Amino acid sequence: MSSDVKGQAPTTYSEFDPHDLEYQRYTKKIRLVDGARIALTGLALLCALTILGTSADTLAVYNETHLSSDFHLPLWPDKFDIRPTIALVVGSSIVVIASIASLISSKVKMLRNRTSVHASVSLTAPFIGFTAVMISMIFFYAVNASISDDTLQSWTCQWGYASMSAKPHFGTLCNESQTALYLSVILVPVELIVLTVAGYQSILERKSVGAMPTRKSGSPVPSS
Repeated sequence: MSSDVKGQAPTTYSEFDPHDLEYQRYTKKIRLVDGARIALTGLALLCALTILGTSADTLAVYNETHLSSDFHLPLWPDKFDIRPTIALVVGSSIVVIASIASLISSKVKMLRNRTSVHASVSLTAPFIGFTAVMISMIFFYAVNASISDDTLQSWTCQWGYASMSAKPHFGTLCNESQTALYLSVILVPVELIVLTVAGYQSILERKSVGAMPTRKSGSPVPSS
């Protein structure tokens, strides 16, 4: 009888589904992709804040120094179009709001645990940001291509060499306008990449649900 007891195999419990390893692989991928999405969203936020700051400052200086045609030697021409700069301000503002919303939904535990809300914001925010920056860029180049009316960038860069001891400092305004424009160009692919990464993350999360392990209640099998 003792030999029967010694030869008996130990009782085992099957706690996890065979898909456990697959689920762990998906979880690891999701963490990596989510980290990349958050980092790129932060980059987009920094770019948008810089665009907003430089464009808004250019507009503020223009409003402070713009004089009507009744004054002699005006600093700004009569035919002047500030809409391209306004488009950059509006587009960057939308990107800032969308990026902040995306980061909040990713960092606030209460929102992140609500999978539907987190997934929706993660996809919607970069889509809105990409659409806003694309529209602002298209509008900027469409209006800036005019040969009859000057814009803030064309006028300030035309007179950027002029040394001025008071506002408007055309050289500074030219640099600010160019910085806002170049960052807007960079922001287009950044937002597109964020949108692509968010879409890939959404696919991984859906697949991980199907691979999620299920606990099984095992019971020892008596030996015969």
